[in-house]
Amino acid sequence: MASSISTTNMEEFVEERLFAGVLTGSFLQNKELLEEVEDVDVRGMRQRTLLHVGVRLGKADWVEELLARGADTDLKDDSQLNAVSSAEEMVRRFPEELDRSLILKLVTLVHRRDQAMMHRPESSSSRSNDHITPVARNNQDIESLKSSVDALRHEMKSLMCQLISSLEELKTQVCGRDTLLHCLEEAVTSTVDDVTSVKFELGGEAAISPAQLDPVAVTARQECVDAMLRKTTCVFGNGVDKMRRMYERMYDEDDCTACIIKYLSGDDRVKVMVDCGSYRIGRMKERFVELDGTRRNGSDHNSFCDFESDTVYLGAKNDETEVFAWLAWALSHLSLKLVFGNEGRPYSKGDVAHEREWMRVVEEAEEKRRKWGWPFHGIINDALNQTTELARVCHLAAAVPRIIAYGESRTGRGDLLMFHPLLLFLYSNHLMPTLLAKARR
Repeated sequence: MASSISTTNMEEFVEERLFAGVLTGSFLQNKELLEEVEDVDVRGMRQRTLLHVGVRLGKADWVEELLARGADTDLKDDSQLNAVSSAEEMVRRFPEELDRSLILKLVTLVHRRDQAMMHRPESSSSRSNDHITPVARNNQDIESLKSSVDALRHEMKSLMCQLISSLEELKTQVCGRDTLLHCLEEAVTSTVDDVTSVKFELGGEAAISPAQLDPVAVTARQECVDAMLRKTTCVFGNGVDKMRRMYERMYDEDDCTACIIKYLSGDDRVKVMVDCGSYRIGRMKERFVELDGTRRNGSDHNSFCDFESDTVYLGAKNDETEVFAWLAWALSHLSLKLVFGNEGRPYSKGDVAHEREWMRVVEEAEEKRRKWGWPFHGIINDALNQTTELARVCHLAAAVPRIIAYGESRTGRGDLLMFHPLLLFLYSNHLMPTLLAKARR
């Protein structure tokens, strides 16, 4: 499993983590990582630099630091937008966000400064005349350079004043929000502690989740779980209680798994067949064909999603964490097949933009496996080992809830964010909203 990773690969790994850091965190959380990168203008997806990404996401702290480290405001992405034009576009799209205006001001001023520094020596040279003696020309060049430096100092002083003023205003707003959030957190924690204490004194469980304090949320959760149980048949053995725990865990574990069960609970086509006396599905599904056309034996598999009958088969004798992961994986396949109607692909027919994004996810995962010699997770490796493009993209999409189910929410998400941030980003920002939007209320 262990393998040596070259300096070049480590640099690329640092760069990938930096792009993930811009997407999900503050500059202070990634400061040490930024110190390690050699080229602050390194490019990522769609030829965007770290500055491009910071500008588009409205990360003022990242933008400020990248500009201070010499990030080039004139570099263009594959849409032919540089940092200034990107900032202008973001201000038009989010006019109410003050951070967007601050970022536009920052990149505009630095861009003007850089342009001035580039053109002043040229204009000074073009004004030179042949009849001027070398000494006079040198004196003229020195005076021109002094004038340029003075102008640049004046411009930088003005820029710093504007930056300080804007940052003070931003700090005031952030401090105010932090205070409110801190008060709210204390209030919620106090309420949870009080309710937990009361329940414990009454002989109940020693812990209670905040979601369970909301009667509406409790009712919605119960209705969802009950609906899934009605779609579930225990073909062998009595596993109703175990399956109830599985569905409750899907609802509670993570937003990623919750959106799957919320969608499927309202779809009348869904069926779940369970063998509570076996680790495998062979007694229910002796033979089946995978997405890549491979014929499989059910006695070798823990779960399977049959697209023709909209049925999930599950061997449920394993421990609950493993059963939960296989169930999340198979139900994810079914949810994507039903919601998009595109042979299980995680996007609709004709949606070229998202198709390209998912193809890029597959390409990046394969490239990382080639460079490092190992995948970060066996589930990703299984997906990449599929023999067709259809199977690879479908299995990669379903890998997200399965990894989260195996490692629990925080660990699973952390692994995905570190090694495959684009995969997690697409699932969270495209698939989950689509499933929730089409779930029956």
